[in-house]
Amino acid sequence: MKFVIQAPVLRDAIGKLLTVVDRKNSRPILTNCLVKANKTTLELIATDLEVSAKLILPAKVEVEGSVCINTKNIADILRELPNDEVKLAVEGGNLLNLSCKNIDYQLMVTGAEEFPQLTFSNNSSEFKLKANQVSLIIDKTSHAISTDETRLYLNGIYLQQLDGKLRSVAIDGHRLALLDTAEFIGGNKHLADGVIVPRKGVNELKKIADSNPGKDLTMSLDESFMFVQANNDYFLSIRLIAREYPKYQTVIPSKTAFMFNIDRNAVLNAVKRVRILSNEKTNGIKFAIKDGELTISTKHAAMGEAVEVLPVSYSGKAMEFGFNAKYVMDSLNVLNEGSEVIFEFNSELSPVVIKAADLPEFLGIIMPLKL
Repeated sequence: MKFVIQAPVLRDAIGKLLTVVDRKNSRPILTNCLVKANKTTLELIATDLEVSAKLILPAKVEVEGSVCINTKNIADILRELPNDEVKLAVEGGNLLNLSCKNIDYQLMVTGAEEFPQLTFSNNSSEFKLKANQVSLIIDKTSHAISTDETRLYLNGIYLQQLDGKLRSVAIDGHRLALLDTAEFIGGNKHLADGVIVPRKGVNELKKIADSNPGKDLTMSLDESFMFVQANNDYFLSIRLIAREYPKYQTVIPSKTAFMFNIDRNAVLNAVKRVRILSNEKTNGIKFAIKDGELTISTKHAAMGEAVEVLPVSYSGKAMEFGFNAKYVMDSLNVLNEGSEVIFEFNSELSPVVIKAADLPEFLGIIMPLKL
């Protein structure tokens, strides 16, 4: 195997693969990426058997072949190389010669036959999503993905086709984020039933979407995997979470008795300021709402207390809510800057719905805390 490629091109590609590589080191081969040199292109593949990625790059291939290279080592080397041509050659044995200008490395490599066989496509029931739609889905919902490994079914984003829309939901038991993507054309059986894309897969999806702004992503599903393709040169395979998603609809109030409107920036900045003196473990803050006024406060036994009063359009019953400040901030951060936020609720202990007038397809929910 022998080829020449521009260092920045290879550096960028290896950087994208680095987050896919198996970090638990369960199988040494999975710390490697597979490099295939074919005629005029270079194919790079990495996997941890849950998420796999493949990139195809233009290269001057002199001798075709394939080999496995330690992904972190090659990434570290490329990071330090000048932006020039890189020459790589395996001339028999298990040594790779890498040279760039007057810099030379010899790296130990492994035979390609040890790398697992992977699939990156399933042509049945393909559907397309704009890359910016995928980025929006992840930006608006991923903050509510659970990190509790004992509740695997909550460790991802739930996608389901409903009434010509693609619904995306994330919940962690304390909050919910939901976004409906309109004008969705799919018709995939598995999507109609609903699928759960795991956190790591979500992160890789965000990467492929952000790398291809304005482009279509081609997707397909089978019972176990989601396959994603962009531009015929970037491919993902994501193993879905094989669990049933909880009935998230039961958390969403069918109707609410009270509501108030407030400027998003005003309430977000107030929560940030008050949170400084909140308990480090609970991040607990209090919202006290009464006619025309919202008071945000917290009290810390060792550090003191903080209070901020904001004007609001509210004329209902006076109430007090306890919240985790981080959850409130996460829900507000995904709304557009300068938008008007609507808080809806029924009682001091019922779920609080967060909406924005300029983002009607989004719905957030936070469960109050007992403080």
